[in-house]
Amino acid sequence: MADTGNPSAAPTGKIIPIAIEDEVKTAYLNYAMSVIVARALPDVRDGLKPVHRRLLYSMDGLGVRPNGATMKCARITGDAMGKYHPHGDASLYDALVRMAQDFSLRYPLIQGQGNFGSLDGDPAAAMRYTEARLSRIGDEMLQDLGKETVDFVPNYDESLTEPTVLPAAVPNLLINGSSGIAVGMATNMPSHNLVEVCNAVCAYIDNPEISIEELMTFIQGPDFPTGGIIFGRHGIRDAYKTGRGKLLVRGKFNVETTKSGKELIVFTEIPYAVNKAVLLERIGALTREKEIDGIANSNDESDRDGIRIVIELKKGAILKVVLNQLFSNTQLQTTFGVINLALVKGRPQTLNLQELIRYFVEHRVDVVTRRTQYELRKAEERAHILEGLMIALANIDEVVAIIKASRDVAIAKQKLQERFLLSEAQSQAIVDMRLGRLTSLEVEKLQAELDELKVQIAYLKSLLEDKQKLLGVIKDETRSISERYGDKRRTEIVAGEVENINIEDLIKKEEMMILISNLGYVKRVPVTAYKNQGRGGKGMISAKLAEDDFVEQIFVASTHEYIMFITNAGKSYWMKVHELPEGSRTSKGAHIKSLLTISPNEDITAIVALKDFTDEQFLFMGTARGVVKKVAASEFSNAKTRGIIAIKLDEGDKLVSALLTGGSDEVVLISRKGQALRTHEDHVRAMGRSSRGVTGMKLDNDDELTGLLRVVEAEKMLILSEYGYGKRVDFSEFSSHGRGTGGQKIYTVGDKTGELVGCVNVLDNEEIMCITSQGKSIKLKVDSIRVMGRSAQGVRILSIDKPDFVIGVDRIVKEDGDDDDGVPVEPSAENDEVSSEDSSVGEGGEES
Repeated sequence: MADTGNPSAAPTGKIIPIAIEDEVKTAYLNYAMSVIVARALPDVRDGLKPVHRRLLYSMDGLGVRPNGATMKCARITGDAMGKYHPHGDASLYDALVRMAQDFSLRYPLIQGQGNFGSLDGDPAAAMRYTEARLSRIGDEMLQDLGKETVDFVPNYDESLTEPTVLPAAVPNLLINGSSGIAVGMATNMPSHNLVEVCNAVCAYIDNPEISIEELMTFIQGPDFPTGGIIFGRHGIRDAYKTGRGKLLVRGKFNVETTKSGKELIVFTEIPYAVNKAVLLERIGALTREKEIDGIANSNDESDRDGIRIVIELKKGAILKVVLNQLFSNTQLQTTFGVINLALVKGRPQTLNLQELIRYFVEHRVDVVTRRTQYELRKAEERAHILEGLMIALANIDEVVAIIKASRDVAIAKQKLQERFLLSEAQSQAIVDMRLGRLTSLEVEKLQAELDELKVQIAYLKSLLEDKQKLLGVIKDETRSISERYGDKRRTEIVAGEVENINIEDLIKKEEMMILISNLGYVKRVPVTAYKNQGRGGKGMISAKLAEDDFVEQIFVASTHEYIMFITNAGKSYWMKVHELPEGSRTSKGAHIKSLLTISPNEDITAIVALKDFTDEQFLFMGTARGVVKKVAASEFSNAKTRGIIAIKLDEGDKLVSALLTGGSDEVVLISRKGQALRTHEDHVRAMGRSSRGVTGMKLDNDDELTGLLRVVEAEKMLILSEYGYGKRVDFSEFSSHGRGTGGQKIYTVGDKTGELVGCVNVLDNEEIMCITSQGKSIKLKVDSIRVMGRSAQGVRILSIDKPDFVIGVDRIVKEDGDDDDGVPVEPSAENDEVSSEDSSVGEGGEES
């Protein structure tokens, strides 16, 4: 017999040989599934990972409610770690902090008190210093938890139980998103707007067969906590249809100009998950290394009211170039890769938008069903007790006698059950009943409570019997969540891919005055920089010009429009108005040849603003010799900054004016000597760009064309002479003639008025801007200038100190809803109409 007490005896267990690769494979798969299920991926139902769920459940157990006092984060973390999550306290605290950061979660689930970090990457203060409580929306995640709505499982040491999922009255996975790296897979889900998601959930409840395209009419796209702009809907559609997509996100900015004329790019929003301090360091490094030449300085002026990253541009820097360099080289433009991966019944699955909403609704159906069953059971139990009490009260004398005659409580309960056919619970309630319940008022209360319970029981049973009615409850609760916690969208979505997005979509739309000097300096100045003046004033300085230079062209256009320059050589060029350098009223501007490829002998002679290059619009051009030409606007779409031929000019002739027409308009040609010809543009056929044109107006040898106007019956013609006199004239004063004729008199030119130098269409409620060769400008209201006859010399609009002279005038178009700018100045006596010694008599004896 073997000595079993010998420690050196061989083991009696069986050894099973296993290949090392099989053991490693099994162990790794077990580890991988543990990471996937219990750590890195959210549950599709409540959108939470185990660590977040345990923290919220622990806070619920500690009673840290939204309307209560905050509690030290160290205690919250310790409670969750000791009861449910036996891992490091650092990871628990990090998860708690993230749930409290309004720049990490679109709708924070925890309300923090103290330092919880910042967009600059600053860490939160130690957990012993910070405090927290559930936010109101976080509390909604835990509603009805005590009504047996979800399953509970033992915790890690089986001393307590914890929920496998939270009831989640809010669609947390969609509104807050999630991110995590598991083993061999990862999730990266963007946040969304609560109102949009709740509307989509309600639409799905109404129609479970709703398509993803229809759901996208409710959910525009992701809505990040830090705002920003998403370019294009292609990536959004991919993410919603397949569960994967790429979103191009840019920071949102405004363009500002300082009093000294410096141009600033001010970013008020940055892409999601971008560290602001690192971003500013990157911009500074690019500026120092000259990789971005146009930046003079960059500063962080952010405060508790929001982000404000100010980038100051160098003088002459092109805004669009600097922006493109910033987007290309910094995190002001990022790509958010959407991966809608979540746990569905414990298995990782990539989900489309319809599936995300479907699984949430299914979870709510399960929660509300179990809640209804719980409430029905409790109501029936209470009604059962009340029915027993009502029987006892109806036979109170006999009940008291039975109890008094009984030896103990058990015997009393047994006799009561036998006498009145009561249950154990009813008999217990009767023997526990206080004497105060015997009053008539208490009896009435018990009866009212019983009646109310019967109504409630009937309603709860109807919910369980009718699924559509149950879905209606879920829909009502979802709408209530939306109404209480919903807010406006933060992230803007711009249709089209980023390459097709013009920068003016991000630039404020406003009217700009564009000035071009004889030496070729150009700038744009907001018309709001000019104050209204009375008629006849001297104006204000609009440009500090170099010696021997003078302002030659003036034009008013919106920052969102194209501006086409046509030169005396008949070539056309175009730019966006916002691409012109913005200056102050007194700045010189940038040279036109630094912006356009203009030859040395070319000068800008005509400017036209247009919104687009279409076949429905035409460019109607007029030369100094009276030649006119009509070309479809679409012919100039390729002009850009290198230029293409617009008109073939005769030797010694030059282009003086151009305007946009609709193809069937009437136009008025006005000469410097005061003649005007009204004619229909049908008399001028559309031509190719390289043709000469046809005779438009017959001019005297010493006369030239000064401008073109399109006939608009609701508007009037405003004409201006070189020495500051002008008037308004009705289009109806002129009858239509064929082209090639001399027209009718529109102005009596004299030595005191000088020749006509400008004409423009105006409405009564608009304003005009006039400018002289030396850069003096005046902005005044149109209705301060009288409507006069064809021969009248008009009123003094601008006081001129010779040898200065007026070079042009343009209208300032009022946008719908615009208020009048500035305070109108009443004209003084000396600034009113032409004085008696200067007066002349117009047609019909009308005083000028």
